Amino acid sequence: MNQQQSVVSCIPNSSRMSKAKRVLEEAREIQNPELDLSDKGISTFEEMPGILNMLNITRLTLSHNKIKAIPPGLANLTNLEILNLANNHLEELPLSLSSMPKLRILNLSINKLYSLPRGFGAFPVLEVLDLTYNNLSEKTLPGNFFMIETLRALYLGDNDFTELSSDIKNLKNLQILVLRENDLISLPKEIGELIRLRELHLQGNRLTILPPEISNLDMTSNKSCFKFEGNVWVTPIADQLKLGVNHLMDYLKSETYRIMYNRYTSERHEIPPPCIDKEKKVSRVH
Repeated sequence: MNQQQSVVSCIPNSSRMSKAKRVLEEAREIQNPELDLSDKGISTFEEMPGILNMLNITRLTLSHNKIKAIPPGLANLTNLEILNLANNHLEELPLSLSSMPKLRILNLSINKLYSLPRGFGAFPVLEVLDLTYNNLSEKTLPGNFFMIETLRALYLGDNDFTELSSDIKNLKNLQILVLRENDLISLPKEIGELIRLRELHLQGNRLTILPPEISNLDMTSNKSCFKFEGNVWVTPIADQLKLGVNHLMDYLKSETYRIMYNRYTSERHEIPPPCIDKEKKVSRVH
């Protein structure tokens, strides 16, 4: 009976492994540059023999698996443009990842990352970086993180940031910035230098006030998106938001607001409590 049970329990693993191998073999045969290995029950790269030698790959999807580690040799895939590792068990990344010469889109959302490797900001052409739902904070970002000047979209929602570095101003091409569901207490005035920004998501933080410089951003056009719910705004900001984003932006430009902002930030105020108990996050469960 026990022997039979053990045989039965092995069948799902072997069938999933053979599925991954089958996809690899088919891709090799037809020289398919796009490889989809999502939801194949993969735990390690050993279950995908020869994948690091498939130099023609331009898109690699490994989402919804159980991968804990990425081998540095993944960087050998020098033609890779899109890499999707969403919803895995990643706790760290290899330094070599940021040296990939053609990587434009990197999805690392829904993992267990507490930090990023030193030099992570060295990506030469990265345009979209998704780090949603990890355990990152301002203390664990590498020094050059905000030097990815090619970045157009940065997703940092559902992490542990309490503040944002003033170096955010270096991301001159940024059009989408998602910071929802963090623990942000304040925003740097340098955010107002991101003149190409069209989407700013600030929902579910601990913000009470906004730097006047945010009024430099175009957040009132039809193509813009400014999300701000779930914060504990001071009364003047809350009142303007009820009237609409246009009213808020006009108010932030006013001398009245500048005086109020300077007075408010020079005084000590009670910081709102965290919105969510982060210890219950799936990304923290081992």
